[in-house]
Order: sequence, then C-alpha cells, then structure tokens
Amino acid sequence: MSKTIEFNVFKGSESGDVNPDTIRRTIQPSEVFVEISHAGLCGTDRLFKNKGIALGHEGAGTVRDVGSAVTNFKVGDKVGFGWVRKVCGHCDFCVSGHDQYCQQREQYGKENTEISAFATHAVWHESMLIKLPDDLEPEYAAPLMCSGATVWCALTCYDIKPGDRVGVQGIGGLGHMAIQFASKLGCDVVVFSSSAAKKDEAKGLGANEFHTLENGDVRDAVRPVKHLLWCGNEPPDFSKIFPIMSPDSTIYLLTVSTQQPPLPVMPLISNGIRIQGSAVASRVAVRKMLRFVILHRIRPIIMTWPMTKDGIQAAFQILEQGKMRYRGVIVGQRHLMGKPAVEKMG
Repeated sequence: MSKTIEFNVFKGSESGDVNPDTIRRTIQPSEVFVEISHAGLCGTDRLFKNKGIALGHEGAGTVRDVGSAVTNFKVGDKVGFGWVRKVCGHCDFCVSGHDQYCQQREQYGKENTEISAFATHAVWHESMLIKLPDDLEPEYAAPLMCSGATVWCALTCYDIKPGDRVGVQGIGGLGHMAIQFASKLGCDVVVFSSSAAKKDEAKGLGANEFHTLENGDVRDAVRPVKHLLWCGNEPPDFSKIFPIMSPDSTIYLLTVSTQQPPLPVMPLISNGIRIQGSAVASRVAVRKMLRFVILHRIRPIIMTWPMTKDGIQAAFQILEQGKMRYRGVIVGQRHLMGKPAVEKMG
C-alpha cells in the first residue's frame, strides 16, 4: 500500500516573500522520502522567488522511507539531489551518460513544483538521487549538487586536458569551485574578475594568473586561453572576451541571465571559436565529482542560515546584494543546533 506523508516547504510568492506551506504526498513505488538536512542557495533560485513554487534545488539529507519498487536506496542512506528530478533511463541520452539532457526529464521549476530543497523533507524519484560518500559533510554536499556539478561537467565532459590554459570568469558560487577543480585537474588556471580585491583569494584557491577585466583592454596583458568558463552573474560581453581567446578555443556558458548579449559573428568565424552551453551534470559525472572532492579535499566556501522564513529571506538578501561568500547553505532546524550564520571552508 502507498504511504501518505506530510512535510513543510518554503515557497516563493508574487511579492517575493518566502512563505511556509504544508504538503501531503503519497509515496509512489519508485519514490524515496528524504529528510533534508542542508540545502544550497543558487543564483538561479532568484528567478523563481516571485513564483508560487517551492524553492531550492540543491539538497542533502537522509532517506527516511522508500517506495515498494525502490531497490537502490534504503532507510538511513545519505543522499543528495539537484536540478533534474527524474529521467526516463532508457533514451540515448540516459544510456550514454548524458541523462541531464533526457527529453522526458522532470526538472526544478517545471514539474512537481511542490517539492524542493528548502523544506523539511522531499519526495524524490530514485532515478536522480545520488548516494553521498560518508566522508563528505552534508553542508558541503548540498551546493555540489548543482554549482559544483555544473563546473565539473564543463571541465571533464568536453575536451579540456591537463596543461590547457583554462580561464574562469567570476569568483562566486560557481567560479570558486571551478578554480579548485581546474587546478587539481592539472590545468593552467587563469582567473578573470571584476574585483581586484579577490586576487589573493583566487591564488589561494589555485589560480596561476589573475586579471581584472574591468580595467579596459587586457589582450596585451594576457596570453590567450584555450577554454573559458563563464561563471559570472552578468551576461558575457563578447567584445571583451574574444580578444583573450586563442584560435580554436571554447567558451562555456554556465549561468543564466534574462538579458541576451549581442554576439559578434566575424571574430567567432575567423578564429574558429566555439560557444558551448552546458547544463548541470549527469549522474555518472556527479559520482566522479564526489570521488574527486574526497580525494583532493575540495570543499565549497559557505555561509549558513536556518531553514526558516527569516533565515531564507536573509540568505536571499545577501545573495542579491552580491555579498555571498560564496555559496549560501540553508540548514534544517534539527541540524542547526543554534548556530548563527557563518562562513566556512573545509
């Protein structure tokens, strides 16, 4: 018999306020009931804050119940989940290790909009749950489910090789992870930022070079890069980017903007430059990433808030002010133990 459960979620609203709601769901045979301990706050969540859907898509927690057909998870397992909620498991994309592009996928903001990471619990299809390593703390696991996975896939799912000059634009939630990953993968990491104040931190994370794009034309100061991961919040200004790209290079667009930047076609054609979109990561890529972060002791830099209306709204405010360093994590009440908002790096 299917089981009916009740739990609390935090939803957006037309006014932008975050409001609690109670959800009642019946656990279907292939679904898993997860108690959420930690949830990452992603820049993309801002796009849904004014909609009446449950918020948050980077979750980590513990399995508390399973449907009758679930075979890969058991009560007590530590799990994480991200942007994609369900895939078919049978199409060419799924069987080739690119299931994030499954054409029958269900994803955050579109399907099952009453299920989220900013919640006490979630009901998740077993196809897109990820078992977490015992050595990975859940507060660090949650932001890896989207931001970490996104930059990991860009660095490992295409043609980036050890020794390549890899540019990272933006030292934020994605960029600070991209620097760490690229450095440990053996790349020559070149960081571009709008703030000169982040130079020392970029070097500490593994950057070999640091340049400020806002200081006019940097083409004479920078040896061209083979790959550029665009991790900034603002849409790319291709007139500044193309001069720092080598011929036969690739620009990876990893963030979402409501603005559509103009694209100069001639330098794209004449230098054989590619623009590559990349969305989150497949299950196999996420598993490889988790093994990599354990091996190299890589962790996000995080700030934490309680899983309450006030806590979530305070985290959004810091994010919108551009003061997040570098990933917000919302902590479930049972796991908070009275801790205030803090900044941590593993």
